[in-house]
Amino acid sequence: MNRKLKNSELNRKSVADFKEAEKTPIIIVLDNIRSLNNVGSVFRTADAFLIEKIYLCGITATPPHRDIQKTALGATDTVTWEYAEDSVALVQQLKKDGVHVCAIEQAEGAVMLDKFMPITGEKYAVVFGNEVKGVQQEIVSLSDTVIEIPQVGTKHSLNISVSAGVVIWDLFSKLGVS
Repeated sequence: MNRKLKNSELNRKSVADFKEAEKTPIIIVLDNIRSLNNVGSVFRTADAFLIEKIYLCGITATPPHRDIQKTALGATDTVTWEYAEDSVALVQQLKKDGVHVCAIEQAEGAVMLDKFMPITGEKYAVVFGNEVKGVQQEIVSLSDTVIEIPQVGTKHSLNISVSAGVVIWDLFSKLGVS
């Protein structure tokens, strides 16, 4: 029989331990995300996989905010984040810094997520776009890689928080981080 574990049995890191822990070499860039609940969900995913940093760009709301906190459940206290007004300029800077930029988008020449193989030791920035318009074309054009999540149903896209969870887990597992 399987018994659900109590929170006290999960051996989770304290906030201090999280801050000191070696981070997964992934940066999340949120490009003009409208929903504060989506922002909070991405923080929670970033906490779960020890993500290095989140950039909140353009119209994306920043902590502290009640609606972000509702879904982040404290992850805004653990995950390092920064606001950048211009996501295009940010992506250009990340590229100059040697970060491999991946737009998560449906585009010509996109690599399907299941076929994308990150290189251990390289740092990645994954850019997630606006709920309606997606990642800005200029960022798609600047990206080193465009990654598409394979889908076989009738809908054209996934919710941004779901996309982030799928992509971050996939990269985390392929990078062999633990």
